[in-house]
Amino acid sequence: MSSHRYVAEYDDEDYQEYGEYEQQQPKDPRRPYEDVESYEPYEPFDDDVGSEDPRAGRGVRRVLSGAGGLILTPVALGLLAWGGLRQQMLVQATLSTQRDVFSIGLLVGGGILLLAVGLLGALSATGPILGGLVWGLAPGVAAAAVPEWGFRLMKYLPQNDVTYGVTSWLFIGGLLGTGFLLIGAGLASRLARRRR
Repeated sequence: MSSHRYVAEYDDEDYQEYGEYEQQQPKDPRRPYEDVESYEPYEPFDDDVGSEDPRAGRGVRRVLSGAGGLILTPVALGLLAWGGLRQQMLVQATLSTQRDVFSIGLLVGGGILLLAVGLLGALSATGPILGGLVWGLAPGVAAAAVPEWGFRLMKYLPQNDVTYGVTSWLFIGGLLGTGFLLIGAGLASRLARRRR
């Protein structure tokens, strides 16, 4: 078996060209674009979904949350007051140990609606704050400061169990406490959103 030795012959011109590349100064890795004359930064497309103005959706959320708070809060308070009055009349007035399924259902339904008003704070703090201010804090403070206003207000409402239940809630501070709770839930959701 014979071994051959191959000797590569290079042209002088090729050798000079390769030699020029080898003699170039290495580039600084911290400045890779020194020899680039113009550099255009990246610009996002106009059709990008994230580039939309977030204030447009914020107004819709505030309207939905505020309307929900103003509508759901009095319904929830009415159900709670009605169910509470029925429970009071059945248990305390008659010293009965029987359960009234209807009044329990009213209490649970009112509690769930108040929970929904509090959860509206996930959309906007407007709903819980408006609901608590209009239907809880304002009438509660008015009845505590000037009780005759509360009696005058009740004269304009239909005389039924719901009105009697709301009257008792008004004068024992139930509406005032509920108003503070809803306003607190709205403010907490607003503060949590600002920290993000």
